[in-house]
Order: sequence, then structure tokens, then C-alpha cells
Amino acid sequence: MVPAVPPTPPSGPDPGPGSAFLLAQLGSYAASRFAERIAEIGLTPPQTGLLRAIAARPGQSQQALATLLGTPPSRLVTLVDGLDERGLVERRRNPADRRLHALHLTEEGERLLRRIGEVGEAHDEAICGGLAPEERATLRSLLERLADGHGLTPGVHPGYRRL
Repeated sequence: MVPAVPPTPPSGPDPGPGSAFLLAQLGSYAASRFAERIAEIGLTPPQTGLLRAIAARPGQSQQALATLLGTPPSRLVTLVDGLDERGLVERRRNPADRRLHALHLTEEGERLLRRIGEVGEAHDEAICGGLAPEERATLRSLLERLADGHGLTPGVHPGYRRL
């Protein structure tokens, strides 16, 4: 019988959690804080992202928007219905294809989108307030490179795929 050899302890100080863990930890914290902030103006994060996506590409069809967000079309219809009922978005017949509805923000939706921008800026300040402006720019650039390297759609939260 060969005696068990105890594992060799790592030399030097514990390096602590890895970058991926820290990104996940901060991402979870930032997402939950954002959800709290946006709830104060009566929205959920998916509704907020949907309003931003419609504003970025006015007139796109529900189907095109579902594809962009990576969410099932049936789930998107439910989200659009809720925003339509609140008078924030409207469906218009697509002049190029009358079978499709083109999505647009209403004036109230545009006002709320400006408020979302204010909430987003305050949120960004709260999360990144400990960094100098040049550090924030570096962090953003690095995060954009990582997101691009993983094929993430710019400006689209991957959580839509789980809706």
C-alpha cells in the first residue's frame, strides 16, 4: 500500500478570485441594483431594454426585434403588448409588408426613455464612482473587447434568451 501524498500548498499569497468571478459578482450586483432603480419608474429591465431597442431602430418588425434580442417571438409580443397598453409604444402597419407591424415609441415612450437615460447615468455613476474618468474609459474599452470576442450583440442583454 502506497501512502497518500498530501497536496502541495500553493506558494505565495492567495491570489483571490479570478477575473471571471469578479465580473460575475459585479454583474449580478449591478443587475439587481439596476432592477431596483428602474422599478422606481415602473419598469422591469426587459421592458427597459425593449424600449431602448425600439428607439434605436424605429419601425422594425416584432419578428426582427425578437431575432435581435434572441427571445422567442411569443414572449416579445407579451412585452410589446404591455408597453402598448401603457401608451409607450405603438404598432403601425409596415408599408413595405402589410402583414408586419412596425414598432415605434410614442411621445410618452420617448419621455420615459429620457428618464431611463437619467436613471442609467446615475446607476453607472454609483457602480463606477470609485474609478477616475480615464480608468472608466479603459474599463469600458476592455469590457467591449471581451463582449465582442464572445460574439455578444452590442447593447443587448443576453438575459433575453432566457425570457
